[in-house]
Amino acid sequence: MDRDDVWRTVDDERSSLADLLDDLSPEEWETPSLCAGWRVREVAAHLTLAHMGALPATLAMLRARGSFHRMVHDTAVRQARLPVEQYAVQLRGMVGSRRKAPGVTHLEPLLDILVHGQDIAVPLHRSRPLPLAAAATAATRAWTMGWPFHARRRLGGFELAAVDHAWSIGRGPRVQGPIAALLLLLTGRHGALAGLSGPGLAELEARLSRQPASGGRRPSAPGGCRAAPPD
Repeated sequence: MDRDDVWRTVDDERSSLADLLDDLSPEEWETPSLCAGWRVREVAAHLTLAHMGALPATLAMLRARGSFHRMVHDTAVRQARLPVEQYAVQLRGMVGSRRKAPGVTHLEPLLDILVHGQDIAVPLHRSRPLPLAAAATAATRAWTMGWPFHARRRLGGFELAAVDHAWSIGRGPRVQGPIAALLLLLTGRHGALAGLSGPGLAELEARLSRQPASGGRRPSAPGGCRAAPPD
């Protein structure tokens, strides 16, 4: 995907997620998401912070005593105090903009909206298919970027292969499944293993059972969700 394709997909995903948020019941807003310690409400709130400018981000980092993950957690919790109707409005207001958080590439907004959309939809049993080419692009970025997902360290020694798209990465016993499940696995959502198969799956499950989810390290702040970080 070229840069324009990436941004068009980000726009489409923000619009469709806003439609989903408009349809949520009060109970669904309080449902635990795939992000440890975050409800659906906090995940939606986090996504509306993608346009945070350099000064607010710096101040938030100072309040978090220099911890990126604590800053992500704390800003989402503060933003989650807004009326829930505001999140869809704010997401739609971001459509058409290429503004991004300081220090990130154009691929991080794609990674964020795809993964966090699943963080919301999966526990709500809402269907939210991912665009395959975009999910593959995000999966490659998650593999290559290192911190905070450390995917190559956690998943090295296996070949990860999509069964619904021409994408694979790594070398070793094969673990295969839908690209959406592989993307969630790469970003530390170990529950995605349930949607995978292949000769390497049992060995990978055994390895990951000895690791915490969401990046392979204990979170440095309350909540285990990992956002796309500066490059």
